[in-house]
Amino acid sequence: QVQLVESGGGLVQAGGSLRLSCAASGGTFTSYTMGWFRQAPGKVREIVAHISWDGRSTWYADSVKGRFTISRDNAKNTMYLQMNSLKPEDTAVYYCRGIVAGRIYWGQGTQVTVSS
Repeated sequence: QVQLVESGGGLVQAGGSLRLSCAASGGTFTSYTMGWFRQAPGKVREIVAHISWDGRSTWYADSVKGRFTISRDNAKNTMYLQMNSLKPEDTAVYYCRGIVAGRIYWGQGTQVTVSS
C-alpha cells in the first residue's frame, strides 16, 4: 500500500519561503512519477510542478516558475518543494501525488498561507 505524507506547510509573510516535503512509503520510490498540486478555496486543484523518477526532468506551472523548485531524494523516499518569494495567491492546500504502475496516490495535503 502506497502512502504519501506531506509536511512543512504553515503561515508565512509575502516574500518569505517554505519547504514542503512528501514522504513516501510502500512500493519502490524510484518507480514513482511525482508531482505537487494545490487547491485554493473555491478553486479547482491545479498542478504546480512534477518530476521524473530520476529527478532529471522537471516541469513547472507558469505561475510558480522561477520561484519554486521541485526535487527528490530517492535514498530518503522523499520529494520536496522549495517555495521562495511567496505571494498571497500561493495560499492553498498543497498535495503531493504519486503515479506508480498506472495508479494514482494522493497525500492528505498541507496548508500554506501567505499573508500580505
